[in-house]
Amino acid sequence: MKKIIFIALFVMLLSACGNDSSENSGENGAEEANGTENEDITVVLDWTPNTNHTGLYVARDKGYFEEEGLNVEIVMPGEAGADQMVASGQADFGVSYQEGITEARIQGVPIVSIAAIIQHNTSGFASLKEKDITSPKDFEGKSYGGWGAPLEKAVLDSLMQQENADVEKVEIVNIGDTDFFTAMHQGIDFAWIYYGWTGVEAELRNEELNIVYLTDYSEKLDYYTPVLSTNEKMIEENPETIEKFLRAVSKGYELAINEPEQAANILIEAVPDLDPDLVKASQEWLAPKYKDDAPRWGEQKLEVWENYAEWMYENGLLEEKLDAEKAFTNEFLPE
Repeated sequence: MKKIIFIALFVMLLSACGNDSSENSGENGAEEANGTENEDITVVLDWTPNTNHTGLYVARDKGYFEEEGLNVEIVMPGEAGADQMVASGQADFGVSYQEGITEARIQGVPIVSIAAIIQHNTSGFASLKEKDITSPKDFEGKSYGGWGAPLEKAVLDSLMQQENADVEKVEIVNIGDTDFFTAMHQGIDFAWIYYGWTGVEAELRNEELNIVYLTDYSEKLDYYTPVLSTNEKMIEENPETIEKFLRAVSKGYELAINEPEQAANILIEAVPDLDPDLVKASQEWLAPKYKDDAPRWGEQKLEVWENYAEWMYENGLLEEKLDAEKAFTNEFLPE
């Protein structure tokens, strides 16, 4: 996702309000009596706040972090991006993606996935229905609007090869931060979206889409996106902090799973610039997707990491094979 520098004033305001609330006053009193202070933690998002992040805001604003002795600040990534901020220790935790962590690990960047936010890849190549793009073969002769990553062409090529189509016949255009709907009405034929946000927005706009889902064409492309990450130093030196963080976050996402309307309202209150109708509809759609068929929220499988890394290696996106066991861990998830 694209990078924006942004630290929201409402984070500080809501934190201040939370500290004054009767809900937290007992905890603060106990903290003072015990002579202890909450541990300051920074979490960096991958992009502007959306329903992928709901569990984090729920954990913060329902007091779950504070119950664990954590004072958590949620911030936006700088130009370097969330992965670099986490790897360098500028942030303790971050929102990342399996593809990004895989590439980073190969380059020696010490970043590790500690929880899958969503169990299955819900992304695909979307187009307005009138374009009649219903399969990878239909990508030929069309313009694709992307963000300029080599991964994009490799994924297009992988899908198109299954239908004997030629990726060189696709015009790949870097549209940067341009909104999907704006791009579609400015000459771009299709783009890569996540249904849980942009697809749901299309429903609200009454814009009919055709979507070619990655998982319909390759099991290896059913990777974790997004995930929560930390760095190896944090794992080595502060494992208890990670456990506390994930206990709180797990409670946040469990509430989003079981009470999507309440969770949506928490996110709307925390980020008032968001479209309330979109947040509520997206939250309802995502609620069953967070955990899906996993035994608990956040759990990751070795085979998913191995399959996707193998696909990246086969498609020339990795210089060497990934040691998948070191790229992720379920160690810190609550039982």
